[in-house]
Amino acid sequence: MDTTTAVRTTARVFRPFHTFEGEGFPVRRPFPQPELPLVDPFLMVDQVGPHVLGPGEAKGTPPHPHRGFETVQYVIDGAVEDIDSDGRRRVVNRGEVQWLTAGSGLVNLTRPTPELLAEGGPQHVLQIWVNLPARLKATPPRVQYGSVPRDIPTVAAGDGAGELTVIAGSTHGVSGPFETHTPVLVVHARLAAGGRAEFAVPAGHNALLYVLSGTAATPDAELPDGHLALLARDGDRFAVSAPGGPAEVLVLAGDPIGEPVARTGPFVMNDAAGIRRAQLDYQRGLMGRIDV
Repeated sequence: MDTTTAVRTTARVFRPFHTFEGEGFPVRRPFPQPELPLVDPFLMVDQVGPHVLGPGEAKGTPPHPHRGFETVQYVIDGAVEDIDSDGRRRVVNRGEVQWLTAGSGLVNLTRPTPELLAEGGPQHVLQIWVNLPARLKATPPRVQYGSVPRDIPTVAAGDGAGELTVIAGSTHGVSGPFETHTPVLVVHARLAAGGRAEFAVPAGHNALLYVLSGTAATPDAELPDGHLALLARDGDRFAVSAPGGPAEVLVLAGDPIGEPVARTGPFVMNDAAGIRRAQLDYQRGLMGRIDV
């Protein structure tokens, strides 16, 4: 096959599973799961909502550590407050992204804003975990913020096809604002009914499509709401469309790190010894503490 002009085929389609996180809020998770533990360099995608919460229903996460990877929190609707052991405290509002490089480790908590807790309201949040290579797992923690449209560009997918919010990487002539440690593409695609978007991707990069709402499709597979398509590495382009009504799709692509992955909860290292060190450092308070 001539991969210089080929559109990638669909290797497999996965259903998400439903679970609870933090203080008991529901999440929809396409991976990790037993049949798809990761899509290198991506470790996890969680979708919270979209739903409308009543007064007192909002929940968050208690203080918890991270080491060895990055978390990308994208608030599509609603607002959350983030606090970490390095002293940062910030409300992440609708249309904003927090890109946290945990690196050597820190403690973090996410909780509903007082307004959302008291009054209720809409909530729709994505959390994406991106691995770090071994040489960067001890990098100092760092947080980047960006908002749509001030920092994060939105570009037309095509004539009447919809629009693309480019969080990281470059596509359709625009680039996301976040400095990434490995090459990744992170896009929120809002496709109009009958719309189609196409993306260029190096032949060796992994690529996947996760349907946030509606029904989407690749050229050779239908993707109902909540389903994830893992694309084969058989071309330098891939495409997604909304053949019926409007659809929203999370588009991810990245250069595989290709290293062993050892993970336990909030720690992602390269071997069991690294996990044990992370656990011990956390117990000793070396990742800091949060007093709330």
